[in-house]
Amino acid sequence: MPYVKRIDHVAIVVEDIETALGFWRDALGLEVTLIEDVPDMHSKVAFLETGYSEIELVRPTDKESGIYRYLKEHGPSMHHICLEVNNIRAFIQRLVGQGVRMINTEPVVGTGGRLIAFIHPKSAQGVLVELYELTGQELEMRPSRSRSLLIRFLSRLKTQISNSLRSRRSNDQR
Repeated sequence: MPYVKRIDHVAIVVEDIETALGFWRDALGLEVTLIEDVPDMHSKVAFLETGYSEIELVRPTDKESGIYRYLKEHGPSMHHICLEVNNIRAFIQRLVGQGVRMINTEPVVGTGGRLIAFIHPKSAQGVLVELYELTGQELEMRPSRSRSLLIRFLSRLKTQISNSLRSRRSNDQR
C-alpha cells in the first residue's frame, strides 16, 4: 500500500542563490548538501539540511519557465512542499483514482536522480505538493543524503527498541 513517509523538503523560490544562502546557511547555520543546475526544470537549486528534512532554494534560469513566472508574480516565497512516498507510481494511481488532479501522472527524474511528480494546487487547498521517491542513484550522487537517511533510520530503530523494552518490562511487572 502506498503511503507518505515524511516531509522531505520545503522549496523556496529565490532571486539569487548566494544571497539566499546568506540567510539560510550563514545566519541560521544550516549545512548546504547540494547545489546543482537542473536544466530540465529550468532552475538552479541548493539544498540545506534541517535534520530529517531539507530546505530547497530554487532560482529560475529561464524567463519562459513557470518558476520564473511564479517569482515575478509572488516574489521570493515558499513554492511547494515535498512529501517522500514509498511507491510513487502506486501513489499517483491511488490519487488519480480518488479524483486528485495531478500536474504529471508519470514520475519524472528530478534533482539528484529522484523520481518526482506534482499534485496540482487546486486539489491541495492552494498548495503545490511534490511527491518524491528515493532512488539508489540519488544516494550515490548525494553522500550527505545517505548519511542523513542512515541517522534517521537508526533514530527510529532506537525508538522502536526502547518502546518494545518498556512494553516488555511493563508486562513482566504485572
